[in-house]
Amino acid sequence: MPSKIALVLGGGGARAAYQIGVLKAIVQFYPRNHGVPFKIICGTSAGAINATSLATHATCFHLGVRKLEWVWRNIQAQKVYQASIGGVLSHLGKMALKRVQSDGASNNAGSLFNSDPLRQLLNSLISFDRIGRNISNGSLDAVSLDASSYNSSRSVSFFQGNPLIENWYRSRRCGQRTRLNTDHLLASSAIPMVFPSISLNREYYGDGSVHQLAPLSSPIHLGADKIMVINLDSPHKAQPKELDHHPKTATIAGHLLDTIFSDTLNSDLERLERINSTLALIPEESRQGLPLKHIDTLVIKPSEDLSAIASRYFEDMPLAIKVMMRFLGINQHSESSIGSYLLFERGYCSALIELGYEDAMCQIDEIKQFFNLE
Repeated sequence: MPSKIALVLGGGGARAAYQIGVLKAIVQFYPRNHGVPFKIICGTSAGAINATSLATHATCFHLGVRKLEWVWRNIQAQKVYQASIGGVLSHLGKMALKRVQSDGASNNAGSLFNSDPLRQLLNSLISFDRIGRNISNGSLDAVSLDASSYNSSRSVSFFQGNPLIENWYRSRRCGQRTRLNTDHLLASSAIPMVFPSISLNREYYGDGSVHQLAPLSSPIHLGADKIMVINLDSPHKAQPKELDHHPKTATIAGHLLDTIFSDTLNSDLERLERINSTLALIPEESRQGLPLKHIDTLVIKPSEDLSAIASRYFEDMPLAIKVMMRFLGINQHSESSIGSYLLFERGYCSALIELGYEDAMCQIDEIKQFFNLE
């Protein structure tokens, strides 16, 4: 029986454009009419959007990647959040009014940005009905999106898959079968305080990376034998910089975002490698009954500092967003990585696509072996 390969796409806001470059390198080794080589597709935050779009095109890998590349190469901040001066001021005014109102006086979620444009973009781009059809015709086993519940402090994997897959429950994380829609994507990508939380099933949800203790849990529970991870954790400056003063609030906020989006995934990958190493020491006949199995992984991550790349495109941000960033202490040369998460502009995203393609091509022999490609 062929291996069930899962694709795991981590979160990272605008950084998720990098994932398209990696997929673009892989797709060129498949025929034009070939389906996606992943039976299971899992995504978190902006990675959830890429994962869902790819799942809707599970019958044609080339078309799915080509459509995602077109979207990211033509992206603008105003398509993700309100970026005009009037829109920003209006939203901030509503948030300021909300602070002086009682909790029950307003149902609007507090956030730095208004993500209504993203909802409109997702509604126009993604046909969720295709997911069910692709599962029914066998092109896909399951797709899952991780979100964080503010009510229970749990990581919830909302999945749509074949009827044999059951819900799972673990400490502070679970998998729930559902019919995916735009609200699940908005919930998974709602970066805390930056984008508003989303109400689902009488609970409020935010970015899936927040309470995500085991990012590889979803593909394993969904039946994966092999997992490909496109990690958005990028290398920073080789030598730590000596600080003459306490780090600024913006710098600390950038560190927190780096931690939310990268640390748990890296830790889970290390845990998986330890399990694989331990299983290798146990004779095959003695493994019967063990609730563990060896899982091969392939990890591709940026070879360059994405924050440094973002600084080159800082001036591409809309005027209102640049003013807001500078008010928060963030400029083109600041140490904060926040800009690399919010810079939804063509130049930056296209640069990340090119970097993803180059990094994947540098690992092409490893990729071919992983996918058993000639």
